Amino acid sequence: MLRRLYDWVMALAAKRHAIWALAGVSFAESSFFPIPPDVLLIPMVLANRRRAWRIAGVCTLASALGGLLGYAIGLWLFDAVGQPLLEFYGSEEKFSQFQHYYNEWGGWIVGAGGFTPLPYKVITIASGVTRLDIGIFILASVVARGLRFYIVAALLWRFGEPVREFVERHLGKMALLFFVILIGAFLLVKLLL
Repeated sequence: MLRRLYDWVMALAAKRHAIWALAGVSFAESSFFPIPPDVLLIPMVLANRRRAWRIAGVCTLASALGGLLGYAIGLWLFDAVGQPLLEFYGSEEKFSQFQHYYNEWGGWIVGAGGFTPLPYKVITIASGVTRLDIGIFILASVVARGLRFYIVAALLWRFGEPVREFVERHLGKMALLFFVILIGAFLLVKLLL
């Protein structure tokens, strides 16, 4: 089944309109969707290495725009949902301390969250909740997401066919490793927040 899914994604990645699917996944992943854009980015670059830079650019732009939606979710829904919970648990002072700390280090937090496999949507929503300076948020998002996607594209552009052969040979192990990292990242975020 995993092999059929891989073949389907590779076929989708080679289609002319795949860039729009990548943009949609990149946008949604930054605010609410659980699957990272790498699942399309990687096969799209492997399917057409000449377009690696364009693919990384679309992924970066859509991800940064989706991050703004995540920021808006945190900013506008916190008063309706989060604030009453803080009051119920008597945690307003703790949240105020967290907000101060987050805003002091927010650019670095957004940068780290945008570059690593941590769920970026958690970072974008937390940035809105704490009202992180929007300019810092946008700059850190574009830089971090751009670095991440352009580095992946560059590696695939440079080592394309051997990477593809490696992925095809070790697909099951790589899928297992990906899900272990994803679950580990979610648990790490849960422990930290």
